[in-house]
Amino acid sequence: MDNFASVFIDWVERFGLDAALTQFRGTFPDGQIDEWVAEYERLVKGVKIGYPPKILSAPGLKDWYPGPLPHHKRWPAFRAALTRLSDDAVYKLNESTSKIVAHTYSPDTPKYLTKGLVVGYVQSGKTTSFTGVAAKAADIGYKLVIVLSGVHNGLRRQTQERLQTELVNSAGEGAWFPLTDETKDFYEPAATFAAHLGGDRTLLIIAKKQKDVLARLLSWLTKASKTGSLASVPVLVIDDEADQASVETAKINPQIRALLKLLTRGTYIGYTATPFANVLIDPSVPGDLYPETFILNLPEPKGYFGAERIFGRDALEGEHSGPTLDGYDMVREVPDKTVAKIRPVGKGAEVGFVPTVTEELGDALRYFVLATAARRHRGDIDHSTMLVHTGMKTAIHFAYQGPLQQFFKNLAAKVERGDTEAFGELRGLWDAETKRVPASLFPGLSPVSFDELAGHLSDVLDRVKVVVDNFRSRDRLNYSGAEPEVAVAVGGNTLSRGLTLEGLVVSFFVRSAKTYDTLLQMGRWFGFRGGYEDLPRIWMTKGLKSDFRHLATVEAEIRLDIARYEEQNLSPREVGIRIRTHPVLNVTAKMGAYQIAYASYGGRRVQTRYFRESDATWLDENRKAAVELVTNAVAEGVQIDRPTEGTVILRDVEAEQVLEFLNAYNVHEDSPDLDPRLVTAYIGKENRRARPSLLTWNVALMGEPIVDNEHAVDFGASIRLGTIERSLIEGTGGDRADIKTLMSKDHRVVDMDISLSEARRKSEGALVDLRNASMEHADTGLLLLYPIARDSKPDPANAATRVAMGAADHVIGMALVFPGNAEDTVRNRYVQVDTSGVDTSEYDEISEALEVDQEAETS
Repeated sequence: MDNFASVFIDWVERFGLDAALTQFRGTFPDGQIDEWVAEYERLVKGVKIGYPPKILSAPGLKDWYPGPLPHHKRWPAFRAALTRLSDDAVYKLNESTSKIVAHTYSPDTPKYLTKGLVVGYVQSGKTTSFTGVAAKAADIGYKLVIVLSGVHNGLRRQTQERLQTELVNSAGEGAWFPLTDETKDFYEPAATFAAHLGGDRTLLIIAKKQKDVLARLLSWLTKASKTGSLASVPVLVIDDEADQASVETAKINPQIRALLKLLTRGTYIGYTATPFANVLIDPSVPGDLYPETFILNLPEPKGYFGAERIFGRDALEGEHSGPTLDGYDMVREVPDKTVAKIRPVGKGAEVGFVPTVTEELGDALRYFVLATAARRHRGDIDHSTMLVHTGMKTAIHFAYQGPLQQFFKNLAAKVERGDTEAFGELRGLWDAETKRVPASLFPGLSPVSFDELAGHLSDVLDRVKVVVDNFRSRDRLNYSGAEPEVAVAVGGNTLSRGLTLEGLVVSFFVRSAKTYDTLLQMGRWFGFRGGYEDLPRIWMTKGLKSDFRHLATVEAEIRLDIARYEEQNLSPREVGIRIRTHPVLNVTAKMGAYQIAYASYGGRRVQTRYFRESDATWLDENRKAAVELVTNAVAEGVQIDRPTEGTVILRDVEAEQVLEFLNAYNVHEDSPDLDPRLVTAYIGKENRRARPSLLTWNVALMGEPIVDNEHAVDFGASIRLGTIERSLIEGTGGDRADIKTLMSKDHRVVDMDISLSEARRKSEGALVDLRNASMEHADTGLLLLYPIARDSKPDPANAATRVAMGAADHVIGMALVFPGNAEDTVRNRYVQVDTSGVDTSEYDEISEALEVDQEAETS
């Protein structure tokens, strides 16, 4: 692109095409200008279709942003500073930040307020993304960039340091004028706002979301508004951790709204990994912070370790379960009975509390030293951190410092004198851990033996220090020193939001939480682990592990919802993103305008996954329910087919008998999709339609040929089948035994005239269509019953993640397949915001409130 073309396109970008044509016509030939216009339109189109390909955006937004131009200086300087990122990561960052800028209102719009939301992952590079957006915004004429960086001083300082290094220093003198620094939050400058404007520079403020700080910022900008100096100035507000303090708080939310109301030409972009509160804001209330202009779902970056990779997740509708959804074997269990030794339980119990270095905590501390030594052997001498998070009370954090320091002192002395017992213990721990997560799982990593890392143990133990990081401590985590840190960080809320724990290898986490967003944000172990992907470990309770797995499923489902809306080209104000609920956890403390969502069973298949393994009565009641169903159906004279040895199909069973079975069958409380009240309500509604469906059902008994009487189940009516094998996910059992997957997709059409081999080759959607297109099956439900052997053994291929079942009796698994295409709805356990009454024809400013984090710090 020649210099004149660049200047022309820059003019179009800042002032609009008509203004550029007026300015340049007569000075340059029309043919030349037409070429520049064509080049501008080509660039704009390239941004629109670039990575990521989809976005939820408001109707009527003008396509205007051509991306960075040759004469821009802030974005190129920032990009050059990103030496830590791969070429692919920088490419995707450029594309995605351009897409974000392109979905703001064009700078030539006389008056506007963009309100967008960028949904990333915990510790996934959101700071890098909004820094890139800030650089590009400044290059196109934004004169003030405000970053609202969470509620803690540590995060604000860390953000300031990042932006100072990568944004301000990289661009050189005159590009940026920071009004805050590493040690000082925002204070009202002596000079007026107008006095700070001038030249090409852009003002930069990194402010904590704290009432006194925001009050000072509002005071300064209010004066500028009254004098008119703010009126024509494009202002970008980045709200980092946008779900924290910004939504429904008594002080912070109104202050942010008041700030935006001062802007004539403003852009507000929230960034969060936990958008639960944001998508539950009432979009029909004028002026609140609902992201009405756009919602962008950033894809998971390459090499990112998120909840799914660590904890696994449930398969969503239409997905195949398998090893890819199981997660790595990186989580170690802290028994509930030992929790009282590491976290005081009860009001006031923290007073005088002295933590015990339990066996599990000792293993975690020793493993941290081993893993850090292994990294040193690989040539990785960067920061190495361990997180100890057992509670939010500061007294607990300080109580840990002495015992942990003493533990490392004793271990260092044993290593120094070559203590045989200590070395044997370390070797045994390392060998056990490297077998469970071998380096061979990760391309490019070589295994490290104990003998290879042993030479680094003394140096690691000499360097390790225990740092208490909370809002009362003076000694905070600081990764800006000349030497890499080897630190055990003990803390609470200051370590649970936004703050990056550099080189986090080990987490010992038994902190309880009541909401999705709080719990997910505490997962500081999420992020990038280049060069040591095999080493991260987490110690936590079984209940917390289960909660994080549920959250991984919730995350995947929300992103699936957004992707579906993107495909339908809906605007943010037309959608209600569903959030799956949990029997114990709340979605968020700020539930906004949520209502119970409705979901259809049409076209779906649902199946039992959890059961009470040791409850003989529970299991026997389910067997009796199955026997009664089969016996009654056969007595009514239904057709009986035996397509294979071990499979029996009862055809045209009346809905009433199926409903009786569902009411008698015990469903585990962690299976909300199978709640008999929901299923029977749906069947009843379908039965009452003008064109009724589900009046008859096919019942498939999915066993195997009988090999011995010990593994045979009597279904009544002279029908006996052999049991099938379904082993348990490791770490489950008792009252919550988890088989994960009961049925495969091809069982969806087991009652149809199609071979299972052919069914396996078809997609889930094709099988749904096949059933709906069949005159015989389009209105017929399918109930499948599986006799599962009480001593089911794991398949050798899954032996690392599965264990044998030890149930009190054989288990009757149950699945339901519904015809249809989700056209009707029934109450289900999801929440979402109601968008039915939203007027999508206009876009306004802000309103509404609740309360901030109890550890939010004063300035």
